Amino acid sequence: MKTFIYHPEDDGPHPIVLYLMDAPSIRPALKDMASRLATAGYYVMLPYLFYRGGPYKEFGLSDPDMHERFELMDGVTPTNILSDAAALLSYADNDDDARDGKFGAVGFCMSGGLAISLARAMPDRMAAAASIHGAWLVRDSADSPHLNLDTVAAEVYLGWADNDSTAPVEEIPIMTEALEAAGVRYTLDFYTDAVHGYAPPGGERYNRAASEQHWERVHSMMRRNL
Repeated sequence: MKTFIYHPEDDGPHPIVLYLMDAPSIRPALKDMASRLATAGYYVMLPYLFYRGGPYKEFGLSDPDMHERFELMDGVTPTNILSDAAALLSYADNDDDARDGKFGAVGFCMSGGLAISLARAMPDRMAAAASIHGAWLVRDSADSPHLNLDTVAAEVYLGWADNDSTAPVEEIPIMTEALEAAGVRYTLDFYTDAVHGYAPPGGERYNRAASEQHWERVHSMMRRNL
């Protein structure tokens, strides 16, 4: 599982943040975002989650690349992410630049729910989970991110865009009622003027105001909990 790691050179060790890619996969914009977070004092790990389907590659916008990505997404699930995270944390625990103990995770698009799934599965270590324009948070499966949240000890942040076919507005009350029933601390921002994919810069979906607010929320939550 090829993983890009970013952290400050000084003042370590730094708390770990897993930075989980969206469906377009790892690309310069996402690397820049991971680096931006790291400069605030974190050990940021950006793993290539499509590794089950083949070696690392950066995808373009061609039809063949789009089809290949859709097939690879089947290997990225709320269950599979648990072993991925265990491997990442095991590596970090043997790196002097990474701090032991609590960690956080930020997930985009297909990985938004994965961050919440990690919080559910690793309550003793996971302290903060951010889902940024998260997709498929409410699934028809036993491992759906909105289920069995009673174990979650982490604080959760949700950035939710209107008119998102991967996260219909009708699913917001399902998600929030599940969080509240489990007593999870959470914040949700709902955007009517931003669309799915608003956070990463450079694309046509980028919305500067919504993206900068996601940075503010992530920094604030990580400071409080890590």
